[in-house]
Amino acid sequence: MAAAAFLREQKVMRLTTVGPGGIPHTVPVWYSYSRGRIRVGTNSRTVKARNLRGGGRVAFCVDVGVNSPDIRGVAGHGRARLITRKASVGRIATRILLRYFETVSGRAARELLEDTDCVIEITPERMCEWSY
Repeated sequence: MAAAAFLREQKVMRLTTVGPGGIPHTVPVWYSYSRGRIRVGTNSRTVKARNLRGGGRVAFCVDVGVNSPDIRGVAGHGRARLITRKASVGRIATRILLRYFETVSGRAARELLEDTDCVIEITPERMCEWSY
């Protein structure tokens, strides 16, 4: 399976940013992948967003399976920027949430959407995929 198709199919990514003093910070995130870019909705108060103020570099990993031959994954690194324009954030965050909820009108989806005030947009520079 091609890396792009795998990223569109899966639901959870581990995202690593680098904080002050070079300390890595890795968290699982919901995301979307389209047109060669990864987007993650978040709040500007989160560590991952604070680490990316002014841009930055990230690493990411999406994988599935625990037993061969069903172990597959994609990992990579790239450049990230924060999208903060309210209209863009709302549109992108809604698209991301619709991967996980049937509608954004439910309480949980509405709360997540209201709390999302920025989007991390990742342009991958290198990706590798594996399967066992």
